[in-house]
Amino acid sequence: MQSADALKIVHEFVKNENLVNHMLSVAAAMRFYAEKFDQDAVKWEVAGLLHDFDWEIHPTMEEHPSAGAPILRERNVPEEIIRAVLSHAEHTGIKRESLMEKALFACDEITGLITATALVRPSRSIMDLEVRSVKKKWKDRSFAAGANRAEIEQGAIEFDIDLWEHVGNVILAMRRIAPQLGLAGHDSASD
Repeated sequence: MQSADALKIVHEFVKNENLVNHMLSVAAAMRFYAEKFDQDAVKWEVAGLLHDFDWEIHPTMEEHPSAGAPILRERNVPEEIIRAVLSHAEHTGIKRESLMEKALFACDEITGLITATALVRPSRSIMDLEVRSVKKKWKDRSFAAGANRAEIEQGAIEFDIDLWEHVGNVILAMRRIAPQLGLAGHDSASD
């Protein structure tokens, strides 16, 4: 399965632009790590793209992402990717075993905190965002309260990476697609 195929599935089921951007962010982080660890970058990117594809149609813990798995199977998504999608949600009981599964869990929540931090900067850009800014916002539990900090920490531990190194890596990954995410700032070509 190619990234374009995964994007078709995303656009079929997701109308919320912020959710699409979240999945694009996770996909960019997954591609970054696949390249870093000499893994299949397309496969990892597809897992990132598809991990929340069913959130709008299955917005409860009982349904997401378990009820989405049959849809992915109908669309011939490889079982390895489906398993990664299922394992990114604690409540499914699918233990994260592969490096790809651990990466997906580690990259999921952190992208939201990074996006929120970039958006409150005067530049509204990820291009000048530094790890220390995210670290400062991390301490304010009311900021981006939906970003589950316990899961972010757990993800870094399971992925065996220092949390703040991980934040830096995900920032770099998201910079690659900053215009697409609306995080290129005021001086972007789209202005």
